[in-house]
Amino acid sequence: MKSSSFPSLRVEPELREAAESVLRDGATLTSLIETSVRETILRRRVQEEFIARGLRSREDAERTGIYHSAESVQSELQRRLDARRKSVLG
Repeated sequence: MKSSSFPSLRVEPELREAAESVLRDGATLTSLIETSVRETILRRRVQEEFIARGLRSREDAERTGIYHSAESVQSELQRRLDARRKSVLG
């Protein structure tokens, strides 16, 4: 597949300097921008999925009339976390 380009991006000199200051060995501004775009796309997709799950959960609760208190959810999450810590840390 043939590659394509993003539009040219004009930024303040301070932003360019800040970007250049965090480049790692062998990295380029282009690679930093590409990585940033990929990570932003992933983060936004994860956020969209999170919101969609929440909306489905709300609709399910409204449909069934079954709701869970924040306290019970937090207790269950804490129980799972404690069990996982015990299995990993011993």
